[in-house]
Amino acid sequence: MFGLFKKKSEVEKLQDKFKSLMKEWHELSSINRSESDKKYAEAEAIAKQIEELKA
Repeated sequence: MFGLFKKKSEVEKLQDKFKSLMKEWHELSSINRSESDKKYAEAEAIAKQIEELKA
């Protein structure tokens, strides 16, 4: 209940974005390979940002 109004940290926001990009990547992987590769590259960039913030 008390966490209801807690703001997300920058890492949590990036993790959510990473998860959504990986979901899009998976959906596109069988339909459009070039778009799939773009989504994967975006997700990798976000993963690097998350690791930098955690360090």
